[in-house]
Amino acid sequence: MVLEMSPTAKLALEFVHPLIMWVLLALSLYAAYLGLQVQRTRNADAELRKELIKGRYNLKHYQIGSIILALMVAGCIGGMAVTYINNGKLFVGPHLLAGLGMTGLVAFSASLSPFMQKGANWARVSHILLNFGILGLFVWQAFSGVEIIQKILSPA
Repeated sequence: MVLEMSPTAKLALEFVHPLIMWVLLALSLYAAYLGLQVQRTRNADAELRKELIKGRYNLKHYQIGSIILALMVAGCIGGMAVTYINNGKLFVGPHLLAGLGMTGLVAFSASLSPFMQKGANWARVSHILLNFGILGLFVWQAFSGVEIIQKILSPA
């Protein structure tokens, strides 16, 4: 069953997911920068650490990470919903499967926060590795998403 709506509304809906995802990619790059600053602060000598702490990188990283988690889940569900609304089915392929995987991995990465706050180095290393893996997948997702948008916009 395909939900009936105007062609203009359907086309507009097609662009909500990509816009959210491009914003999310930019936020993810910013979060990576903040995370590197947190690591830099942790490893700095006493004098430099005093200066770096003023940047409140740890708090900003935690807050941006929370926004990323929420947007990733909402964007994933939204992308699937729009596809289903417009086509009456989901297209199971690399873009969908990688997106679902990224959503699961970002939740797992965020779940490590309490362990990192207690100083567990294994959690910190796992968090960093997961997030750089997610970031790599995310860049690929962005380009595969552009290909999907080009197919949508091309005359059939």
